[in-house]
Amino acid sequence: MSETEPKADDGDETPLEIAVPSDPLAGHPATAYFWGHVAGSGDVSDSGIEVVTNDEESAQVLAAVAGGDLEHETTTRDYAHDTSITRTEDEYTLSIGADDGTDDSGLLGRSGALGLPVDGRGNYRFGAFSSHDRELLRGLLEGCGTVCFKSSSGTVGISFVHDDAELLELVQDLIDESPVEAPYDELSETSSGGYWFGVDDDAAPDFGTWLYEGCEATGLFAPSRRRKLERSLEQATAYDE
Repeated sequence: MSETEPKADDGDETPLEIAVPSDPLAGHPATAYFWGHVAGSGDVSDSGIEVVTNDEESAQVLAAVAGGDLEHETTTRDYAHDTSITRTEDEYTLSIGADDGTDDSGLLGRSGALGLPVDGRGNYRFGAFSSHDRELLRGLLEGCGTVCFKSSSGTVGISFVHDDAELLELVQDLIDESPVEAPYDELSETSSGGYWFGVDDDAAPDFGTWLYEGCEATGLFAPSRRRKLERSLEQATAYDE
């Protein structure tokens, strides 16, 4: 299935308009959100870029930003924190190829690492998006983060999980630079061999609310992830009553 037009929220045939710059590496909310997803759940190789998301509308937005082909499948995988637990979910993969004509935005064929903002040592270079940290962090959360309600404590949990510890350290730096005070744990290893850290429970509501504040104006968000955050916040509020 090839889909490159984002869908409107009301289910009609009118596509959601996503403002994008002509340069996919330029500092812009849309590119910041896109590259957050690429870093969080993407794979960059000599043959192309693949980005995976569980939210159809978010996948449509990423395709509107960068072009490419979308494919949908249902997958079953181990839960990141505990490999004894599996979950089944929809998965949307955006593929942008170097040789198959789907590189609509010129992301590939550039010098360096195919347009991925990294330096020669593999370190992420997100300086161009310094004015759009919220969109970058939102893309990273939707790419490699989790939001949940912790029934044992009645609190909201926000965490980030990835195989690359350096990427998670960059996420921590971005959180430090955000206008919301959001302490977090040190990096820990997961049972699957990756790394993770969580935002302190006391700070998670304010951090999550800030992260999605104003997102409807741009359309740069995954509706299912925002709904999960809203439900978790409601459950936490009810728990305190």
